[in-house]
Amino acid sequence: MNNELAQKIEDVLQTLRPFLNADGGNVELVDIQDDKHVTLRLLGACKSCEMSHMTMKAGIEEGIKKAVPQIESVQAIN
Repeated sequence: MNNELAQKIEDVLQTLRPFLNADGGNVELVDIQDDKHVTLRLLGACKSCEMSHMTMKAGIEEGIKKAVPQIESVQAIN
């Protein structure tokens, strides 16, 4: 995993964690493939929340793509 790229993504996740933590959730960076595709793991309440898809797309994915434009996709695994 590209350490510089991983740090940029972690920086974005750190800005989002307080909002996730407030609802009992969290997110973890799992992998970055070809410096373009990010895999995350939703943790805590985010795993089972009905709104987790919206949180992923509108919050997390948008934030990562804005900060790191070369990222093409962000997906969550359980």
